[in-house]
Amino acid sequence: MYVPRRALLAGGAAFALAGCSSKFKRYDGPQVTRVQVVKQRRKLYLFHGRILLADYQVHLGDADGPKRFRGDGKTPEGTYLIDRRNPNSSFHLSLGISYPNAEDVAYASALGRDPGGDIFIHGDRRPEDPRGRDWTAGCIAVKDREMESIYAMVRNGTPIDIYA
Repeated sequence: MYVPRRALLAGGAAFALAGCSSKFKRYDGPQVTRVQVVKQRRKLYLFHGRILLADYQVHLGDADGPKRFRGDGKTPEGTYLIDRRNPNSSFHLSLGISYPNAEDVAYASALGRDPGGDIFIHGDRRPEDPRGRDWTAGCIAVKDREMESIYAMVRNGTPIDIYA
């Protein structure tokens, strides 16, 4: 079967461009051993030991105080783990945070409340999401392109510290 050279070149170019547009990036650098978020600064930091590998501006939920209960809209504070990955997130890509931990559950239970859950680091807002810097209902959001890098760099089991 004869395929014109122009068609072959166009098909090859389209295939190459499709590979470039993937949201799944490769990362061959030093392992990220810790993620830190400082809510007051609205910054997320990726570390290999004591070496800062990258930092990002973030959007949060209500930044005043720690998350305590389902529906309070607050971003948690404490030490957790990255415990799951969602390549089909409504927010481009997302990494799950192991909130609530035992302390969070005990606090909420003592008051007869549900601590909530489903806290993620994820990509940027959807068109219908509210404007302003505290729009996430408790999650930590970055730009989609930044989330692609974070998703490639951070493995499940990586500790994350979230500070006021």
